[in-house]
Amino acid sequence: MTQVTERETPLQAAPRAAAGRRRSPAAAACVLGGAVAAGLGLGFLAVLVIVLWISSPYPDSGPGGALHLAAGLWLLAHGTELVRYETLSGVPAPVGVIPLLLVALPALLMRRAARLGSASGDGGGGDGGNGGDAEGGREEVLPASAVFSAVACGYLSVGSLATVYAAAGPMPADPLSAAWHVPLVAVLAAAGGVWSAKGRPVGPLPHWVPGSLRRAAARPRYPLALRAGAAGALVLLGGGALIVGASLAWHAAEVQASFLALTGVWSGRFAVLLLAVALLPNAVVWGAAYALGPGFALGAGATATPLGFTGAPALPRFPLLAALPPEGPGSLLTCATAGVPVLAGLAVGWFAVRRAREVRYRETALTAALGALVCGLLMAGLAAAASGPLGSRGLASFGPVWWATGAAAFAWTLLPAVPVAVAVHSWRTRPARQADGPAADSDDEWHDSGVRELRWEALRRAAGTLVPDLTPQDLPQVPPRAAAPPAEPAPAPEPAVAPKPPRRLTVVTGLHLDLTPAPVDLTPAPVDLTPAPVPARPAGAPPRPLVPPVAGARVLPRRPRA
Repeated sequence: MTQVTERETPLQAAPRAAAGRRRSPAAAACVLGGAVAAGLGLGFLAVLVIVLWISSPYPDSGPGGALHLAAGLWLLAHGTELVRYETLSGVPAPVGVIPLLLVALPALLMRRAARLGSASGDGGGGDGGNGGDAEGGREEVLPASAVFSAVACGYLSVGSLATVYAAAGPMPADPLSAAWHVPLVAVLAAAGGVWSAKGRPVGPLPHWVPGSLRRAAARPRYPLALRAGAAGALVLLGGGALIVGASLAWHAAEVQASFLALTGVWSGRFAVLLLAVALLPNAVVWGAAYALGPGFALGAGATATPLGFTGAPALPRFPLLAALPPEGPGSLLTCATAGVPVLAGLAVGWFAVRRAREVRYRETALTAALGALVCGLLMAGLAAAASGPLGSRGLASFGPVWWATGAAAFAWTLLPAVPVAVAVHSWRTRPARQADGPAADSDDEWHDSGVRELRWEALRRAAGTLVPDLTPQDLPQVPPRAAAPPAEPAPAPEPAVAPKPPRRLTVVTGLHLDLTPAPVDLTPAPVDLTPAPVPARPAGAPPRPLVPPVAGARVLPRRPRA
């Protein structure tokens, strides 16, 4: 004890405590960022509801009721069910149909807060190391887990207060539903923001995951299956959007009449328009479920499928519901919507093929099947999010059934995806053609079939006397060479050199050339060495320069050698 107390050097626990205290400002900033993200979503909805309340000629409650309704709408944007107590029957009616476009508001705000929290220390002066030094100008960068926890903590704190505040309004939130819907949206959005801020890394799974799962996830078939399933789901959603747009255009008169009959003031019509726009993604999912076959439920005993509209549902008056198909059996036009899942299966099969020759057909077929499974899971999740209750009795089930939609999407995409993937794989890995095979065969045919002689005869006849008719007797007789003596064996073998291809020589017969050398006169010509007379220079004349002058000369610099 005396050695420890008398030692002047600090203990090792002190720097850790100081480092923990230095991390608190960054963590507090992340907590504040999550709370601000939740407050911005609440504030946007509160302003919108207050504007509609002010412009309404017959408001049902005061500004407090409008603010409570805004808090309830914010919770509804997270998937929380609201309870409506003021009904004609006196029975509380749940409101569980979530406008999917409204979900984008809290998700984007939470993702932005997580990204800002992750990038807060990236541009600081110096590198933070393990423990930031405030005095040295260094800024501490929190790890991804700390940013995620801090942002989610701040967001959920505001969410719990909003749940308590909305309980006193006209449409309070179900506490059990809010207890898991709000954290789910916050966790997913925060995880997406942190992952995006870190550069979207795609690395191995954590060490706490079993080794067999980590090795299986490292195979390339799973990213391809995810891509193929997402492509199939996008094709289904695109087909659903096309079906909804065509139905709205076909029932344009009924849609307009329903919109004008709901309210006569501009503020009410504006609210109805906003609600219809927020429910358009739900209608797209409903259209995709309709094309898949299971369709969607419109209350107890009422279902709309391509084969027919059964039941007599008590639907509220709303523009999107006015575009439903008519009651009764289906027609050829409604059955034509089956082409949408077929196209989705083709897309799954196309994107499930790897561009590699060493992949087997079994691997390709398995990847296509996994892509169909991913597509089915995605459509099941979207169907569950786009449906929900609108009442307690006749409207307790409203929208597509999630498990039926997912099973139909899997079956529709699996049937065409596997053969299409195998066919595309077979086409991409077909054996390469021999580029020089046909050319060599045609060359041999040209040399061996007598075509060359026929063309030469035709050219000779067309040229007339320019090309004489030569015979083999006109060729010069070359005496045979004497046999060379046998060469002596070389002392050391030299490396073999590839022989050069023989040059083609053209022999022209019938030309008589005189190759006798002409006589050359080699007698030297006489040279006159007598000097020429120099003219006398007159007196007083300037001396003649040794080099004659040059006018207009240009001197160029000498270039240095490279």
